[in-house]
Amino acid sequence: MRLTKNMQGALFMAASMAGFCSSDALSKTVIVSMNAGEIIFIRGLFTAFLVYLLARRMGALRSWKVILQPMIALRIACEAIAAATYITALGMMPIANASAIQQAVPLAVTLGAVVFLKEPVGWRRWAAITVGFLGVLIIIRPGPEGFTTGALLAIACMFATAARDLSTRCISKDVPSLMVTVCTAISISVFGAFCIVPLGGWQPVSITSLLQILLASILVLIGYQAVILAMRTGEISFVAPFRYLSLIWSALLGLLVFGEMPDSWAIIGAAIVIASGIYTFYRENKRRAAERVAQESEPRVPA
Repeated sequence: MRLTKNMQGALFMAASMAGFCSSDALSKTVIVSMNAGEIIFIRGLFTAFLVYLLARRMGALRSWKVILQPMIALRIACEAIAAATYITALGMMPIANASAIQQAVPLAVTLGAVVFLKEPVGWRRWAAITVGFLGVLIIIRPGPEGFTTGALLAIACMFATAARDLSTRCISKDVPSLMVTVCTAISISVFGAFCIVPLGGWQPVSITSLLQILLASILVLIGYQAVILAMRTGEISFVAPFRYLSLIWSALLGLLVFGEMPDSWAIIGAAIVIASGIYTFYRENKRRAAERVAQESEPRVPA
């Protein structure tokens, strides 16, 4: 049976989420014996080297001065904060819970677009954003048991990731995506190096841990390439919801690798966040379709 473009895109998205979640699981495994700064430093070195080779092969390298562009610098800073907070959070909470909180990133992006980019949002999407963040509160359950340092770090990662995505929108189209990725990977590695001492100092790295971090870097690259293929192959309205498969991957890895089982509150909260995210995406897609129809129906002025 021949797969349609949408089915191919869905498979690419599923593979992307599997890559990202497997990378997270590997990072969670090694954080037992290494601090977050050390992991970020080593993983950044591997990632920077691999992306540099890819960018060079594809002719995407540009002057290193692009890192001085404000939006690229802001994106790098947000990416570094997101990496540090998420890897640290993984060592403090179940991987499925951390992943569930990250599913609110599209809602945070929509909120940031309203506040900083002045994009119009109707009452329905405002309601979806509010309900989605209530879902996050259900996951972390504010109180002595739920509102932990790990939960706070996961929430910080969510907002840092949203800020990264918003700043990415503002980067000049002339800068290749791979060049931005190279600059980001190198900068994050440097950031990780500076964090090693404050987070407890350098710990001996075993060959096993080194291989796990290398594999995590490769899986991240696979994830990035697969998500690009997904968005370019199928219709965004069909493919994007498959992003939430990351929750299933995370839950399976948490159960099989770490013996973690999400509780009922985490499942309920995740379901609310996913429903809110899908509805927000649906409304955004509907608004853009209406705008396209309006533009096409405008009378053309004869030359």
